[in-house]
Amino acid sequence: MSRSLFWLSDEAWAAIEPHLPKNQPGARRVNDRRVISGIIHMLKCGGRWADCPSEYGPSTTVYNRWNRWSRRGIWTRILAALTEEGWIAETGQIDSSYIKAHRSAGGAKGGARANAIGISRGGRTTKIHALVDVLGRPLRLVLTPGNTSDVKGADLLIGETVGMKRVIADRGYDAN
Repeated sequence: MSRSLFWLSDEAWAAIEPHLPKNQPGARRVNDRRVISGIIHMLKCGGRWADCPSEYGPSTTVYNRWNRWSRRGIWTRILAALTEEGWIAETGQIDSSYIKAHRSAGGAKGGARANAIGISRGGRTTKIHALVDVLGRPLRLVLTPGNTSDVKGADLLIGETVGMKRVIADRGYDAN
């Protein structure tokens, strides 16, 4: 299998592997790293579990592992262990969301003022860019006009990532 198929780096896998359940009953286990990469792939792309690429193992195995480990609280325990080890503090996430502004929000008596309202096809909007830790706790929020690209919002947040080794973002932030 191609190394590029794995979503987790060797360092990330070394941090997670000791916290995985061992000696589970049942049929021969499919490689944990392969299945967890399949779970991450499916959560990231948002597709149906049945459409999981076969390189990650059977789609039913990928789904069942996600579902059973969720019910048993294994994902929560892994996240708690990684937090205690300090691995989580080295990781941040960036994303943004649109907020529709009221039609009268753009100008009041006295003329236009500097505000974070932009005009796009959806009308007047503001965009909130957030940098959060892995647990979703906000570290920094920035407002920009709604027609601002995610990359420009990331420029405003990237200075706050000092000390972090990893920053996770969606495709809107993918640029040179």
